[in-house]
Amino acid sequence: MTFGAGGSTRERTLETVVEIQAEGHAAAPHISCIGSSKAEITEMLERYRASGIRHIVALRGDLPSGAASAGELRHANELVALIRAATGDWFRIEVACYPEVHPQARSAREDLDNFKRKLDAGADSAITQYFYNADAYLRFVDECEARGIGVPIVPGIMPIGNFAQLARFSDACGAEIPRWLRMRMQGFGDDVGAIRACGLDVVTELCRRLLEQGAPGLHFYTMNQAALTREIWQRLGLS
Repeated sequence: MTFGAGGSTRERTLETVVEIQAEGHAAAPHISCIGSSKAEITEMLERYRASGIRHIVALRGDLPSGAASAGELRHANELVALIRAATGDWFRIEVACYPEVHPQARSAREDLDNFKRKLDAGADSAITQYFYNADAYLRFVDECEARGIGVPIVPGIMPIGNFAQLARFSDACGAEIPRWLRMRMQGFGDDVGAIRACGLDVVTELCRRLLEQGAPGLHFYTMNQAALTREIWQRLGLS
């Protein structure tokens, strides 16, 4: 299980993660560095370590609305370096990467350079932004291997429930929805059942192809809606 932390929700998230870990589940909290001080992050890391948590997802994050300062750390590679300096090899650190290029990157090459900096700082593996074009992921993995990057790169999977909401989010974060998929979904209008049925077929086939092509696993962005993910697991024979 993974959980985000940052801003005013940091303490509440930390307590929730610790409770879940105490119940015997493997929790992997997300830590974002924007808007946080080194002291705050170090304290959080120590509390996670004291609770037996061994897995961290390290992200840059976004500046909270109304915040005046980005804090002491501005990039995810700086956060990874801080985690390693403060805790050594205690945590397995995962970072984000972008098969379809981060929306703020000036080029694909620059984006890959940024990804490599996180790994050079001490990250162990990566989770991608979600996508619906398997070839984008496979091409990205090939490009990473050509740069000497050999860490596990886990594809991020977003089940499709509310397509209008997904389209808005995708336009903002730079995740491409293939034209054929967008047109098909728009053709269903407000038919929620048809949208979900089509989404399940499309995403299940995407997952099946990724696993067949050697993806090291799947990371689902459930958006607190577990039913679609559970259905995909069952279709794939993973549950």
